Amino acid sequence: MALTTSDIQRLAQLARLKVGGEQEQAVLQQLNDVFGLIEQLRAAPTQGIAPMTHLHDMSLRLRADEVSETNHREAYQQPAPLVEKGLYLVPKVIE
Repeated sequence: MALTTSDIQRLAQLARLKVGGEQEQAVLQQLNDVFGLIEQLRAAPTQGIAPMTHLHDMSLRLRADEVSETNHREAYQQPAPLVEKGLYLVPKVIE
């Protein structure tokens, strides 16, 4: 997949960036290079290879799921202007 200058102009508009002239050509070349690398990675044979979450096969140490702190919710919510059923009430900002 190769980008064109119209694609760069559209991306710049969406990102609210001013890109023009030589800069537009440089961005076009760089993005096309990135897409070329992605195509090379896609062409790599990966059949039969299990996905990895980490380079080394390791596991995290787990701790017991126990309550270690006391509940201070009422004290923290006492100075709040509006609270209902343990939740902070805030003004509606999106209609």
